[in-house]
Amino acid sequence: MLSLRSRRVIIPTVLLFSILVLVLIALRTSTVQDSISRLKTHYIESSKDDEKHAHPKYKPAPSYTPPPISDPFPALATSTPPPIPSYNVPEKDGWKKYSVPIAPPLVIGFTRSWPMLLQAVVSYITAGWPPEQIYVVENTGMQQANARGQLSLQHPWFLNHTALGKLGVQVIQTPVLLTFAQLQNFFLSLSYTREWPYYFWSHMDVLALGHENGFENLTARAGEPGYKSLYTLCLEELNHTITTDDRWGLRFFAYDHLTLQNPLALEDIGGWDTLIPYYGMTDCDTYTRLSMKKWSQKDANCGVVTDTSVALDDLLALYRDPKVTPKFTDPNPPPPKKEDEIKERDGRLAAREDMDDPVEYWKVLLHVADSMFHYKHGDRGRNTWQSGQHGGQGEPFYYDSAGFSEALDVLTEAGKEVYRRKWGHGDCNLIDGAGLKFGDQWRVLKDWE
Repeated sequence: MLSLRSRRVIIPTVLLFSILVLVLIALRTSTVQDSISRLKTHYIESSKDDEKHAHPKYKPAPSYTPPPISDPFPALATSTPPPIPSYNVPEKDGWKKYSVPIAPPLVIGFTRSWPMLLQAVVSYITAGWPPEQIYVVENTGMQQANARGQLSLQHPWFLNHTALGKLGVQVIQTPVLLTFAQLQNFFLSLSYTREWPYYFWSHMDVLALGHENGFENLTARAGEPGYKSLYTLCLEELNHTITTDDRWGLRFFAYDHLTLQNPLALEDIGGWDTLIPYYGMTDCDTYTRLSMKKWSQKDANCGVVTDTSVALDDLLALYRDPKVTPKFTDPNPPPPKKEDEIKERDGRLAAREDMDDPVEYWKVLLHVADSMFHYKHGDRGRNTWQSGQHGGQGEPFYYDSAGFSEALDVLTEAGKEVYRRKWGHGDCNLIDGAGLKFGDQWRVLKDWE
């Protein structure tokens, strides 16, 4: 009997001891230790003071937000465009008179600021460029959102396909967001796929006007015999260039605000350097390489192509509507000053009794365009217009506008450093200032300390 009781005590004791041994072994394995560690982290340490946890430090909220932008062409939403000045109406197939193989395409790239693009397009149309020969390249990175009408006017990358269709221009979409240099190479690729032996391209932050008051040795006054529109003068320059210069590369109209491009010249130098992504140095690099390979680059005159940072409040002014007084408003104005410091800078002129005369109206537009130029190149900052839209949160492919601008600044500075290392020189004077040749790329030591 005593032996039986002993066995009853010994067996449970042995089983308990065995279980304890197994538990101790398990505790030494990493899996169980990790589980206990996670348990401790999530349920025990989380109850400690928040001060022991990392917290992001947010930027302060802006003290001032510019007002929403306005549609500069509201009439286009409910009606077709009005007629352009009669003396600028292009003759059907008029380009054929100039012995050129194709109608000259005008390519305008767009990334952000719809009012600025719309102003550029309308100004070229009203200056005589046939709308069917204008190609807007949507380079927004918004995929199909604009084509589907999914973005609002305040979205920085908003583009109205319907409005451009009403104007008669064509829209081409890039597959992804491209840098400036990549976009230029995309233009080159279009010349292959569409068999363009040449093309014009324009910045989108311009206002184009013809010489409607006449220009000595170039054109008579609008409405008089011998008048030539902006488009006609471009055709004349195109004909003169391709018939007199076998090695033409570019023709500049107000630097490259409007440019006639020879695709063969770009191909010869290997296109734009996409490792120098943005304007300010990538243009310097490309145009200098063209000079190194002996492709000509000359200035030409077809009109007044003004570099702007603002859009007219009502683009009916470009159609010479006498009911509209040409004026502009900064789409991204600075914080307002004290009342006694505020100065009106909308470029208005006093109303004239002869605003029904389209040429007199043109004079007002020319004055306003000049005011636009000086406003952009004053103390405001020449690229502030790019950040004029501050909405779009929650819409497809939204990206913080201020963050985008900051990222562009970083990439631009990186491109400047690539340029310096590529040429061993810091400024644009690569040939006369540094004695460099085309083959010297990435082969020379820096020439500064």
